[in-house]
Amino acid sequence: MKFLDLPAIKSVEGVVRLPGSKSISNRILLLAALANGVTHIRNLLVSDDTARMLDALQALGVTIVQINENDCRVQGIGGQSSLHFPVNEADLFLGNAGTVFRPLTAILALAQGRYRLSGASRMHERPIGDLVDALRQVGADITYLGEEGFPPLQIQPARIRVNAITVRGDVSSQFLTGLLMALPLLAPTADETPMITVTGELISRPYIELTIGLMGRFGVHVEHEGWRHFMLPGGQRYRSPGEIFVEGDASSASYFLAAGAVGTGPVRVEGIGHGSLQGDVRFAEALEKMGARITRGNSWIEAAAPEYGSLRAIDLDCNHIPDAAMTLAVVALFARGITTLRNIASWRVKETDRLAAMARELRKFGAAVEEGPDFLRITPPPDGNLAAHAVVDTYDDHRMAMCFSLVSLGVPLRINDPGCVTKTFPDYFEKFATIIRAWHG
Repeated sequence: MKFLDLPAIKSVEGVVRLPGSKSISNRILLLAALANGVTHIRNLLVSDDTARMLDALQALGVTIVQINENDCRVQGIGGQSSLHFPVNEADLFLGNAGTVFRPLTAILALAQGRYRLSGASRMHERPIGDLVDALRQVGADITYLGEEGFPPLQIQPARIRVNAITVRGDVSSQFLTGLLMALPLLAPTADETPMITVTGELISRPYIELTIGLMGRFGVHVEHEGWRHFMLPGGQRYRSPGEIFVEGDASSASYFLAAGAVGTGPVRVEGIGHGSLQGDVRFAEALEKMGARITRGNSWIEAAAPEYGSLRAIDLDCNHIPDAAMTLAVVALFARGITTLRNIASWRVKETDRLAAMARELRKFGAAVEEGPDFLRITPPPDGNLAAHAVVDTYDDHRMAMCFSLVSLGVPLRINDPGCVTKTFPDYFEKFATIIRAWHG
């Protein structure tokens, strides 16, 4: 489908069962592959990104048995300190999946094999130099096959040594995630304690907390000092937890919660709640600051529009919700006042330059948008009169398509290339349609 026309929606209400989290799914798949034993993964996300991880692991010789669409069993390669995949030479295409490319680069750099890692054209524009520099500090042999600092990469066998690693924290949290997941492979004896030091600001810290939490479920416990120094006491190895459940995707929840806050509601999402591992679950707190009515349970969150009046603008540091903050940029069209979203420089190295793309598309609806190096300042059109029938470009970015579907709560619009949502949420528009209760006109 080249485009999707959405009519203006009058109200929304309903319950949405969330797909599994992409961030959790791909981390668990890789950890299960590295662990000793068989892991039964339940509620695995079915998407382009998880397909890239599954394809890569199977190409490396990992045995994966599909039980049904959302459940599989992974036979780990042993959790041994000397890592060797069954296939020691492979050419892996990883699409535009950062949650695959960055962690897999770190693991394969220590795996004593010959691997070529490539991706979609946009992946070859996304920086990876800081991760490569960090891996070279322990002796990894990695060569750029194109532009310096960017994929594609060639990895060769190398003499890996235990050494302190320093990595920048202000470009992508996926660099640190990859290094953390590789730490048990750097500590061959209990007497050795590999350490990672982060320089600069650590962005997207909740994703690092997620990584450490999932590593703990596979028996490896990382210590840290002030989120600057990360240590792994020697001798720890990954071991299967037996069965593990992927919680619902908190980033995907943001679209439905925002719909409830803007379009009367209530809208309830099931699959996340109290105790969620994901940082984006705090998106609900941002909606509360804007005046939305939020209620929570152990495995659900519900959002409804303010009881009186409309949503109000906020000024928010979004370092803790980098993906869900995109949804706030669209919600700002429906809020009174000027909304400022700060600390979002990481948007520029995602599936597209999201800062530039979001500013460009918001202006099509009459908003005044100031784009800074790490912030957006959004002023809705006078009296909230959004421009109708605008055509939204999505830049092959799933989150652009899902975010701008929310504009239909005010005016009709067209979304180009709606199929890009297959990256993380293939049936998003079908799920969105289930909460529609009335149409304008």
